[in-house]
Amino acid sequence: TYVTSMSSSGARGVRREYGRTYVVRPKGRHLATIVWLHGIGDNGNSWSQVLGNLPLDNVKWICPTAPTRPVAAFGGFPCTAWFDVEETSVDGPDDVQGLDASAAHIANLLSSEPSDVRLGIGGFSMGAATALHSAACYAHGRFSNGVAYPITLSAIIGLSGWLPCSRALRTKIESSQTAFRRAAALPIMLGHGRGDEVVTYRNGERSAEFLRNSGFSYLNFKAYNGLGHHTIPEEVDDVSKWLRARLGLDRSCG
Repeated sequence: TYVTSMSSSGARGVRREYGRTYVVRPKGRHLATIVWLHGIGDNGNSWSQVLGNLPLDNVKWICPTAPTRPVAAFGGFPCTAWFDVEETSVDGPDDVQGLDASAAHIANLLSSEPSDVRLGIGGFSMGAATALHSAACYAHGRFSNGVAYPITLSAIIGLSGWLPCSRALRTKIESSQTAFRRAAALPIMLGHGRGDEVVTYRNGERSAEFLRNSGFSYLNFKAYNGLGHHTIPEEVDDVSKWLRARLGLDRSCG
Protein backbone atom coordinates (compact mmCIF):
# COMPACT_ATOMS: atom_id res chain seq x y z
CA THR A 1 0.00 0.00 0.00
CA TYR A 2 1.06 3.60 -0.22
CA VAL A 3 0.08 6.90 1.32
CA THR A 4 -0.11 10.28 -0.36
CA SER A 5 2.83 12.62 -0.77
CA MET A 6 3.91 15.21 1.78
CA SER A 7 5.95 18.36 1.50
CA SER A 8 8.75 19.68 3.66
CA SER A 9 11.12 22.63 3.61
CA GLY A 10 14.45 21.70 2.11
CA ALA A 11 17.61 23.60 1.28
CA ARG A 12 17.22 27.37 1.15
CA GLY A 13 13.65 27.04 2.45
CA VAL A 14 12.32 25.63 -0.84
CA ARG A 15 9.30 23.43 -0.20
CA ARG A 16 9.82 20.05 -1.80
CA GLU A 17 7.12 17.53 -2.53
CA TYR A 18 7.79 13.99 -1.38
CA GLY A 19 6.55 11.21 -3.63
CA ARG A 20 4.56 8.13 -2.71
CA THR A 21 5.30 6.31 0.53
CA TYR A 22 4.94 2.54 0.21
CA VAL A 23 4.10 0.53 3.33
CA VAL A 24 4.67 -3.20 3.84
CA ARG A 25 2.55 -4.36 6.77
CA PRO A 26 3.87 -6.98 9.21
CA LYS A 27 2.56 -10.49 8.61
CA GLY A 28 2.79 -11.35 12.31
CA ARG A 29 2.87 -9.45 15.59
CA HIS A 30 4.12 -5.89 15.03
CA LEU A 31 7.42 -5.51 16.94
CA ALA A 32 9.43 -3.07 14.81
CA THR A 33 8.96 -0.37 12.17
CA ILE A 34 11.79 0.53 9.81
CA VAL A 35 11.89 3.36 7.30
CA TRP A 36 13.96 2.32 4.27
CA LEU A 37 15.44 5.00 2.01
CA HIS A 38 16.18 4.40 -1.67
CA GLY A 39 19.19 5.65 -3.63
CA ILE A 40 19.36 8.65 -5.94
CA GLY A 41 16.93 8.58 -8.87
CA ASP A 42 14.97 5.63 -7.44
CA ASN A 43 11.65 5.43 -5.56
CA GLY A 44 10.16 3.65 -2.56
CA ASN A 45 8.38 1.00 -4.57
CA SER A 46 11.44 -0.94 -5.73
CA TRP A 47 12.73 -1.48 -2.18
CA SER A 48 9.29 -2.23 -0.74
CA GLN A 49 9.14 -5.29 -3.00
CA VAL A 50 12.57 -6.53 -1.86
CA LEU A 51 11.90 -5.91 1.84
CA GLY A 52 8.41 -7.39 1.70
CA ASN A 53 9.96 -10.76 0.78
CA LEU A 54 12.28 -10.91 3.79
CA PRO A 55 11.53 -13.50 6.50
CA LEU A 56 10.83 -10.76 9.07
CA ASP A 57 7.14 -11.18 9.82
CA ASN A 58 7.24 -8.79 12.79
CA VAL A 59 8.57 -5.78 10.87
CA LYS A 60 6.55 -3.02 9.24
CA TRP A 61 8.49 -1.36 6.41
CA ILE A 62 7.88 2.25 5.37
CA CYS A 63 9.49 3.10 2.03
CA PRO A 64 9.11 6.80 1.18
CA THR A 65 10.04 8.43 -2.13
CA ALA A 66 12.42 11.40 -2.06
CA PRO A 67 11.51 14.77 -3.60
CA THR A 68 12.63 15.54 -7.14
CA ARG A 69 15.33 18.23 -7.01
CA PRO A 70 18.27 19.51 -9.05
CA VAL A 71 21.39 17.52 -8.14
CA ALA A 72 24.81 19.18 -8.43
CA ALA A 73 26.58 15.85 -9.12
CA PHE A 74 24.46 15.55 -12.29
CA GLY A 75 25.06 19.12 -13.41
CA GLY A 76 21.80 20.32 -11.89
CA PHE A 77 19.69 17.65 -13.60
CA PRO A 78 16.57 16.98 -11.47
CA CYS A 79 15.96 13.55 -9.99
CA THR A 80 14.68 12.01 -6.77
CA ALA A 81 17.20 12.78 -4.02
CA TRP A 82 17.09 13.12 -0.24
CA PHE A 83 19.48 16.08 -0.40
CA ASP A 84 21.72 17.82 -2.91
CA VAL A 85 25.12 16.23 -3.43
CA GLU A 86 28.27 17.15 -5.34
CA GLU A 87 30.33 14.05 -4.54
CA THR A 88 29.52 10.81 -2.73
CA SER A 89 32.37 11.15 -0.27
CA VAL A 90 32.99 11.76 3.43
CA ASP A 91 35.09 14.75 2.29
CA GLY A 92 32.50 16.37 0.03
CA PRO A 93 30.47 19.51 0.84
CA ASP A 94 27.28 18.76 2.79
CA ASP A 95 23.75 20.01 2.06
CA VAL A 96 22.93 20.24 5.77
CA GLN A 97 19.53 21.87 5.23
CA GLY A 98 18.50 19.16 2.77
CA LEU A 99 19.76 16.42 5.11
CA ASP A 100 17.87 17.93 8.05
CA ALA A 101 14.67 18.26 6.03
CA SER A 102 14.75 14.59 4.98
CA ALA A 103 15.71 13.42 8.49
CA ALA A 104 12.74 15.40 9.85
CA HIS A 105 10.41 13.86 7.25
CA ILE A 106 11.60 10.36 8.25
CA ALA A 107 11.21 11.07 11.98
CA ASN A 108 7.69 12.33 11.25
CA LEU A 109 6.85 9.07 9.46
CA LEU A 110 7.96 7.12 12.55
CA SER A 111 6.48 9.41 15.21
CA SER A 112 2.97 7.94 15.01
CA GLU A 113 4.09 4.31 15.48
CA PRO A 114 2.92 2.49 18.66
CA SER A 115 5.07 3.23 21.73
CA ASP A 116 6.00 -0.44 22.28
CA VAL A 117 7.37 -0.84 18.73
CA ARG A 118 11.09 -0.45 18.07
CA LEU A 119 12.07 2.05 15.40
CA GLY A 120 14.85 1.89 12.83
CA ILE A 121 16.11 3.58 9.66
CA GLY A 122 17.95 1.94 6.79
CA GLY A 123 18.93 2.86 3.29
CA PHE A 124 21.01 2.33 0.18
CA SER A 125 23.65 4.78 -1.13
CA MET A 126 22.25 8.30 -0.59
CA GLY A 127 19.53 6.66 1.51
CA ALA A 128 22.26 5.16 3.71
CA ALA A 129 23.86 8.62 4.07
CA THR A 130 20.49 10.01 5.19
CA ALA A 131 20.05 7.15 7.68
CA LEU A 132 23.49 7.91 9.17
CA HIS A 133 22.63 11.60 9.42
CA SER A 134 19.48 10.59 11.29
CA ALA A 135 21.63 8.48 13.65
CA ALA A 136 23.81 11.51 14.39
CA CYS A 137 20.74 13.70 15.01
CA TYR A 138 19.24 11.08 17.34
CA ALA A 139 22.44 10.72 19.39
CA HIS A 140 22.97 14.48 19.55
CA GLY A 141 19.33 14.98 20.52
CA ARG A 142 18.64 17.54 17.81
CA PHE A 143 18.94 18.26 14.12
CA SER A 144 21.81 20.41 12.83
CA ASN A 145 19.47 23.43 12.90
CA GLY A 146 18.93 23.00 16.66
CA VAL A 147 15.38 21.59 16.55
CA ALA A 148 14.89 18.65 18.97
CA TYR A 149 15.00 15.16 17.45
CA PRO A 150 11.63 13.62 18.37
CA ILE A 151 12.01 9.82 18.36
CA THR A 152 14.13 6.99 19.80
CA LEU A 153 16.03 4.82 17.34
CA SER A 154 16.94 1.16 17.89
CA ALA A 155 18.70 0.24 14.63
CA ILE A 156 20.48 1.87 11.67
CA ILE A 157 21.44 0.13 8.42
CA GLY A 158 23.56 1.65 5.66
CA LEU A 159 24.36 -0.21 2.43
CA SER A 160 26.84 1.23 -0.10
CA GLY A 161 26.67 4.64 1.56
CA TRP A 162 28.80 7.29 3.20
CA LEU A 163 28.74 9.46 6.32
CA PRO A 164 27.72 13.09 5.67
CA CYS A 165 28.80 15.91 8.03
CA SER A 166 31.66 13.64 9.15
CA ARG A 167 33.95 16.43 10.36
CA ALA A 168 31.42 17.76 12.88
CA LEU A 169 30.28 14.40 14.24
CA ARG A 170 32.79 13.82 17.04
CA THR A 171 32.23 17.30 18.51
CA LYS A 172 28.45 16.74 18.51
CA ILE A 173 28.67 13.38 20.27
CA GLU A 174 31.23 14.56 22.83
CA SER A 175 29.02 17.56 23.67
CA SER A 176 27.14 15.65 26.38
CA GLN A 177 27.15 12.37 28.28
CA THR A 178 23.65 11.67 26.98
CA ALA A 179 24.81 11.98 23.37
CA PHE A 180 27.78 9.71 24.01
CA ARG A 181 25.56 7.15 25.76
CA ARG A 182 23.03 7.14 22.91
CA ALA A 183 25.77 6.77 20.29
CA ALA A 184 27.40 3.84 22.13
CA ALA A 185 24.08 1.99 22.51
CA LEU A 186 22.78 2.41 18.93
CA PRO A 187 23.27 -0.72 16.78
CA ILE A 188 24.54 0.15 13.28
CA MET A 189 25.12 -2.23 10.38
CA LEU A 190 27.12 -1.06 7.36
CA GLY A 191 27.65 -3.14 4.22
CA HIS A 192 29.85 -2.14 1.28
CA GLY A 193 31.09 -3.73 -1.92
CA ARG A 194 34.84 -3.73 -2.52
CA GLY A 195 34.13 -3.10 -6.21
CA ASP A 196 31.79 -0.11 -5.66
CA GLU A 197 32.47 2.39 -8.46
CA VAL A 198 29.99 5.07 -7.26
CA VAL A 199 30.67 5.31 -3.51
CA THR A 200 34.16 3.85 -3.22
CA TYR A 201 34.86 1.10 -0.71
CA ARG A 202 37.37 3.39 1.00
CA ASN A 203 34.60 5.92 1.64
CA GLY A 204 32.48 3.22 3.24
CA GLU A 205 35.43 2.10 5.35
CA ARG A 206 36.28 5.66 6.41
CA SER A 207 32.63 6.28 7.31
CA ALA A 208 32.79 3.34 9.72
CA GLU A 209 36.05 4.71 11.17
CA PHE A 210 34.55 8.19 11.68
CA LEU A 211 31.51 6.66 13.41
CA ARG A 212 33.58 4.44 15.71
CA ASN A 213 35.97 7.28 16.59
CA SER A 214 32.98 9.46 17.45
CA GLY A 215 31.56 6.94 19.93
CA PHE A 216 29.30 4.74 17.79
CA SER A 217 30.97 1.58 19.06
CA TYR A 218 28.01 -0.80 18.49
CA LEU A 219 28.86 -0.94 14.78
CA ASN A 220 29.20 -3.86 12.40
CA PHE A 221 30.94 -3.21 9.06
CA LYS A 222 30.92 -5.94 6.43
CA ALA A 223 32.78 -5.96 3.12
CA TYR A 224 31.53 -7.88 0.08
CA ASN A 225 34.16 -9.04 -2.40
CA GLY A 226 33.40 -8.23 -6.03
CA LEU A 227 30.23 -6.30 -5.22
CA GLY A 228 29.67 -3.04 -7.12
CA HIS A 229 27.14 -0.29 -6.36
CA HIS A 230 24.17 -2.58 -5.87
CA THR A 231 23.02 -5.23 -3.44
CA ILE A 232 23.02 -9.03 -3.58
CA PRO A 233 20.97 -11.74 -1.84
CA GLU A 234 23.84 -12.50 0.57
CA GLU A 235 23.86 -8.89 1.80
CA VAL A 236 20.06 -8.72 2.11
CA ASP A 237 20.17 -12.01 4.06
CA ASP A 238 22.81 -10.50 6.38
CA VAL A 239 20.53 -7.50 6.98
CA SER A 240 17.68 -9.85 7.86
CA LYS A 241 19.80 -11.87 10.32
CA TRP A 242 21.27 -8.73 11.89
CA LEU A 243 17.85 -7.16 12.44
CA ARG A 244 16.49 -10.36 13.94
CA ALA A 245 19.36 -10.46 16.46
CA ARG A 246 19.53 -6.75 17.28
CA LEU A 247 15.79 -6.14 17.61
CA GLY A 248 15.01 -9.41 19.37
CA LEU A 249 12.71 -10.59 16.60
CA ASP A 250 11.62 -14.18 16.83
CA ARG A 251 9.67 -16.29 14.35
CA SER A 252 7.60 -17.71 17.23
CA CYS A 253 6.13 -14.24 17.87
CA GLY A 254 4.29 -14.35 14.56
